[in-house]
Amino acid sequence: MTAAASLAPNVSVVVPVRNEAGNIEPLITEIEQALTPQGPFEIVYVNDGSTDGTAAELARLSATRPYLREIRHAESCGQSAAVRSGVRAAKGSVIITLDGDGQNDPSFMPAFLAALKAAGPSCGLVQGQRVGRKDTAFKRWQSRIANGVRARVLNDGTRDTGCGFKCFPREAYLSLPYFDALHRFMPALVRREGLGIAYVDVIDRPRLTGVSNYGFFDRLWVGLVDLMGVRWLLKRRKRVPIATEVSR
Repeated sequence: MTAAASLAPNVSVVVPVRNEAGNIEPLITEIEQALTPQGPFEIVYVNDGSTDGTAAELARLSATRPYLREIRHAESCGQSAAVRSGVRAAKGSVIITLDGDGQNDPSFMPAFLAALKAAGPSCGLVQGQRVGRKDTAFKRWQSRIANGVRARVLNDGTRDTGCGFKCFPREAYLSLPYFDALHRFMPALVRREGLGIAYVDVIDRPRLTGVSNYGFFDRLWVGLVDLMGVRWLLKRRKRVPIATEVSR
């Protein structure tokens, strides 16, 4: 039993998964190795309508890990919905999200926490940016196209918003307007709230087992609509007044 089991967590690691049974134990082991020296933490897996052995694997592993929790969606609702369910259920004031396929290396998590601390209270997001992508040439091409279009439209100053490896204050995330695909537009929306962004380069890895649950053509047009919606939100943002109570 680690320190995470006996104290209230400072950090909650939120992992959205759908049909990733073979990747769960190796990833949890790596998270434990990375965060145990950092202090109390919890791991919140969001089972987004899995139909394989994901639920059984989480039940087996949680029997000896009181800091491992499962949030379950009865049917698949998508990555953004899974992340939101995990953040809302989280007990830590700082959230780290990473993909459940093992491509995000947990050994970088201390660097994310250090970057958030160094940036101070005005920082609303530490965004991972992948180097050495291990995806197929087609997926790398589609990512370059998507990031290029997004950067030109939103001017969010971020090279790789699609990276699921992020760290942020829980309250900052919950203040953002929620919609499907929020996770791909967080930098622009965090800047919209007047908060800063820090960046950590992370080495990409091949997925441990299984196949990707996300395609390109099935979300292309939806992504374009989302992009225009975020652009509208940015333009509609008004300056937040600074309010102070007058003492008598």
